[in-house]
Amino acid sequence: MKPSFIGIAGNIGVGKTTFTRMLCDYYGWEPHFEVVVDNPYLSDFYADMKKWSFHLQIFFLGKRFKVQKKIQNLTQTIVQDRTIYEDAMIFAKSIHEFGNMSDRDWDCYREIFYEMTSYLKKPDLIVYLQASTDSLISRIRKRGRDYEQSIDPEYLHLLNIHYDNWIHSLQESGEINTLVIPTDNKDFVADEEFRVESFRLIYQILQNSKK
Repeated sequence: MKPSFIGIAGNIGVGKTTFTRMLCDYYGWEPHFEVVVDNPYLSDFYADMKKWSFHLQIFFLGKRFKVQKKIQNLTQTIVQDRTIYEDAMIFAKSIHEFGNMSDRDWDCYREIFYEMTSYLKKPDLIVYLQASTDSLISRIRKRGRDYEQSIDPEYLHLLNIHYDNWIHSLQESGEINTLVIPTDNKDFVADEEFRVESFRLIYQILQNSKK
């Protein structure tokens, strides 16, 4: 199979990083993980979203743009933990609608985003790990990151709405291949059958799209 670019999409706490790592270990693909630990704005953002939202989103946008520039000419299959498209279509959009980003900053952010992404290769496949808001809250509490414990459930719910709408729009347009994997009451780590079946489905879609 020719090298492919796969984006793993999904809300906060859904398990993208674990899924990405296990998928790459299974097939020997190259992972690119989201910058979280070294993000200088994340804790400030959760403490004061209105003040730090633009800074946070610009940081994420720049980091993901650098990653996607590196994978323009694929020599092996790349799996990215969260795509650059989610920054604008999901997170910045939700922050703006929630009243935590001004119209001026939102307009500026979108202009930068569309200019950046016009130069980038689109993913061959976006895998959307889907979970209910209740499931996300439970997983966030379980992994115990201090700065995440104050996340507003309404914010998570709005993110979920935008994720579902975004994936639906991609399916309608046929712009990018998509695969939706419902994860409520599922555990990729413990349930080997579910994990392997998901991995094989991803491989099959990529294989069929390269014919």
